[in-house]
Amino acid sequence: MSYDVAIIGGGPGGYTAADETAGRGLSVVLFEADMLGGTCLNRGCIPTKALLHEAALGISDPALLRKKRDDTVSALRGGIEKLMKMRKVTVVHGLAQITGPGSVSCNGEAYEAHDIIIATGSIPSIPPLAGADLPGVYTSNDLLEGAGIMPRSLAIIGGGVIGMEFALFFAQTGAAVHVLEALDRILTPFDREIAQRVALHAKKRGIIIEASAQVQRIEGAPGEMRVSYTSKHGQPCTLFCESILIATGRRANTAGLFADGAAPELERGAIVADELGRTSIAHLWVIGDARARTVQLAHVAEAQARNVVACIAGAEPPVNEDLIPSCIYLSPEVASVGLTEDEAEAQGRAVICGKALTGANGKCLIGGSESGYAKLVCDAKTHAILGSQLVCPRASDMIAELALAINLGATAEQLAATIHPHPTISEMVGEAARAVCRAAR
Repeated sequence: MSYDVAIIGGGPGGYTAADETAGRGLSVVLFEADMLGGTCLNRGCIPTKALLHEAALGISDPALLRKKRDDTVSALRGGIEKLMKMRKVTVVHGLAQITGPGSVSCNGEAYEAHDIIIATGSIPSIPPLAGADLPGVYTSNDLLEGAGIMPRSLAIIGGGVIGMEFALFFAQTGAAVHVLEALDRILTPFDREIAQRVALHAKKRGIIIEASAQVQRIEGAPGEMRVSYTSKHGQPCTLFCESILIATGRRANTAGLFADGAAPELERGAIVADELGRTSIAHLWVIGDARARTVQLAHVAEAQARNVVACIAGAEPPVNEDLIPSCIYLSPEVASVGLTEDEAEAQGRAVICGKALTGANGKCLIGGSESGYAKLVCDAKTHAILGSQLVCPRASDMIAELALAINLGATAEQLAATIHPHPTISEMVGEAARAVCRAAR
């Protein structure tokens, strides 16, 4: 069987690539070892947010939480399946292996394609920690598949986005949550002020966060687990809990993907590629979490898919991959795009900043929002918007406006001249822009 393009992996990157490829009139086969939608839809972004939403409404019954999660996931997966049928994409369920240039094997069948796109995503990364494989120790996959767990007490190893979102969810269900982070603060990819604000909100919800905590080992059995670690002061400590979540990041899912001699250049299991996704083997491309040194986000995989398919079709890449919004679905939400104030200054750029507070926003007060802000980082001379950080309700929805502004080279004056409806949380963006203009006078 021969196709123009073969795609391995049916997550956000893979099914977007299939849609784009078919839309350009090329024949495409899509291989998926499990279910369409990949990690993001089935055991990542979507089920996590569904659970957070329901827990925020006060729902703590495990059966009701699982039903909402499963109904949401099933509806979206069904939409992807219909899209693939409509686009006449051949979907093959099974473990695919690249056997050579333009050759893929799956379920004992051989497939040929002029171009192959790898979109196999990532899997939880488990540190070499004594006891990490014990019953009672879970990854995000474990918590988001099947019946899941609902412990009364939970230790979370890792204070990144995954760890903090789960911390909020379980705290909302009434569990005692203790986060252990090896670095000097949580959410290290984000602005320090954001991390401090999130830590403060977490404390109000009873979540205990210990930074600079070095975990040595895990012991015990489900319901009676214990974590031994060294505190930031160098003191040995033991934490007792019912369950443990390891949330220390994710790694490229490439095990078994290549037959002997068929692998491109790899970097600790991830696939090395140039800025357009080309690997060291001609007509072999990689997108998403499987690509080395990429930002592991679903919307990044989708953007890379659109650009790679355009390159295959001989067109210009349509998406600017240098500007990536990031979101954390906490309460309030967190979102960031472009440069932070510290990053801009580290580059030697003089900046001017403007901030609007949730306490002065009518919609935030009506909704009873906790303290937060919208911040703009602008070039001190031109007032061009370089970055934005939001800690407020609907931050994940609002950040797209700032991404567009940065992408178009807009200034604070232009953003301030744009009417934002009242009463809305988006008014904070306009107010932050006006704050920049006032500071520049």
